[in-house]
Amino acid sequence: MQQLLLIYTGGTIGMVEDASTGMLKTFNFDNLLQQIPQLKTIDATIDTISIDAPKDSAEMHPEDWQYLGDLIYNRYDVYDAFVVLHGTDTMAYTASALSFMFQNLSKPILLTGSQLPIGNIRTDAVENVLTAIQLALLQNKGIPLIREVGLYFGNKLLRGSRSSKLSANQFNAFDSPNYPFLASSGVNLKLNEEYLLNMSPEKQLEYKPKLNASVFLLKIHPGITSFQFNAIISSLNTKVLVLETYGSGTL
Repeated sequence: MQQLLLIYTGGTIGMVEDASTGMLKTFNFDNLLQQIPQLKTIDATIDTISIDAPKDSAEMHPEDWQYLGDLIYNRYDVYDAFVVLHGTDTMAYTASALSFMFQNLSKPILLTGSQLPIGNIRTDAVENVLTAIQLALLQNKGIPLIREVGLYFGNKLLRGSRSSKLSANQFNAFDSPNYPFLASSGVNLKLNEEYLLNMSPEKQLEYKPKLNASVFLLKIHPGITSFQFNAIISSLNTKVLVLETYGSGTL
């Protein structure tokens, strides 16, 4: 029987509304699992773990990616698949970071979350979690069909490093504008195997946890002046500057 590790990092999926303030707050992870009784019907052993202090994903930093990477790497040989529950705001960032930290994966690391808390009557959490787990457990002759970092949300599985959040209020919140979906979910699961990473199971895993956070992203916009541009550049103490421009050559 396959073994899967379900990791809870925080985010809307594991929150409840505070009756006095109306704000969302985290609640016990065991309560979250009780909201998905269908987990007991899955033909696999599902272990769960929650990070010590679950976070709103807007508070995630590169050191959190390293913590999550270490958590997975230290259990890599024990489990056949990993599913990470994550807040939506920075889920694409985490998925992208993990895809570069883990090279030559022989098993899946899939991230998912929800737009509404799992206790909400209209929540998208249950479908996202159950389908992400089903996709992570897909195998052919004992070999996982998905051997990369992916992001499942709103009936689509995306490559982690090609994913981007496009909406804060739609269930179909993520897309990969420059790469096809890896899978889609409807009445049936449809895996687009021709687009999956075809890593050899014999290749050794390479884990590269060291990250350099000394990076600054500057978006060029109409009305920015050379004075503003120079003031920003001169005040930075970074090793990398990424310029987001209108197109190549137009800056």
